[in-house]
Amino acid sequence: MLTVRAPATSANLGSGFDVFGVALDRPADVVRVETADEISIEVTGVGSQYIPEDPDKNTVGAVAEALDAPARIEIDKGVRPASGLGSSAASAAAAAVGLNELYDRGHSREELVPIAAKGEAVVSGDAHDDNVAPSIMGGFTIATDDGVTKVDADIPLVACLPDIVVSTRDARRVVPESARVDQLVETVGWAATLTTGMHRDDPDLVGEGMNDTVVTPARAELIDGYSQVRDAALDAGATGVTISGAGPTVIAACEDGDRRAVGTAMIDQFNAVGVEARVYQTEIGDGATLF
Repeated sequence: MLTVRAPATSANLGSGFDVFGVALDRPADVVRVETADEISIEVTGVGSQYIPEDPDKNTVGAVAEALDAPARIEIDKGVRPASGLGSSAASAAAAAVGLNELYDRGHSREELVPIAAKGEAVVSGDAHDDNVAPSIMGGFTIATDDGVTKVDADIPLVACLPDIVVSTRDARRVVPESARVDQLVETVGWAATLTTGMHRDDPDLVGEGMNDTVVTPARAELIDGYSQVRDAALDAGATGVTISGAGPTVIAACEDGDRRAVGTAMIDQFNAVGVEARVYQTEIGDGATLF
C-alpha cells in the first residue's frame, strides 16, 4: 500500500481563468492505494457523504482506468467538496501519483497532469488542468494546451471558506461568453503582472494581478457578501483578493505578518452577512507527496 498527500489548490487567481493555479500548503487530501483485481473506492473525511464510491462516478476511478491500474483506493478528504479549493483535483492528483508509483507506469509529474484531469472531467464535465497541475507539481503553475510551466513561488495566502455551496457546473454557466477588447487588454496586463510577481515572490505584484473584470464579477453574484469580504480583506492589509476557482472560497494575497488580520477580517465580514466561515492561513506549497 502507498499513501499520497495531495494539496488543495486555488485556480484562476483572477486574471488567469482556466490557466493559473497554485498549490496551497493546507488543507489536503490523503489517498491510499493498494493493488487489487478491480477498482474499489472508500471515502471518508469532510463531505464524504456527498461523494460517490462508484468507480464510474468518482474522480479517482477515471484515473485508475486511464492508468490501467486496478486498485483498492481509500480517500480521506481534507478538502471540502464544492469549496473552490480543488477538492476533486486533490483526490485525482493523489491517485495519479500513487497509482503511477504502485504500478511503475513511469510517467513524469507533468505527464500525470492530463491523466488526473480525466478524473476532473467526471465532476465538472470538462477536463481542465488548472487545479490538478499545481496539486501534482506544486508551486504556481501555468497550464496550457502545450503543457505546464511551474514557478516555485513563496507568497503568503489566506483562504476563507464560507458555509456556502457553489458547484463547478453552476459557476461555469455564469461565465460570460465574450469580453470587450479593453477588458482583454486589462486581463493580459494583470496576468503578466501576477506572473512577474510569482517569479519575484512579490505579494504586491501578485495582488495587483488578481484583478479581473470578466469572470470574477459574474461569479461573485453566487457568493453572499463577496464584495464586503473583499473590501474588508483589503482594508486589513491584503494586497489582492479574488474568488478561488469556482468559489465560494475567497483567496487573498498578503504580507506574512498580515495573514491573521486579513483572515479575521474576512470571517467577521462573512459573519456580518449571516454566513459562517473558516479560514486557512496558508502559502504556496508543494505538490503531491508520497509517504
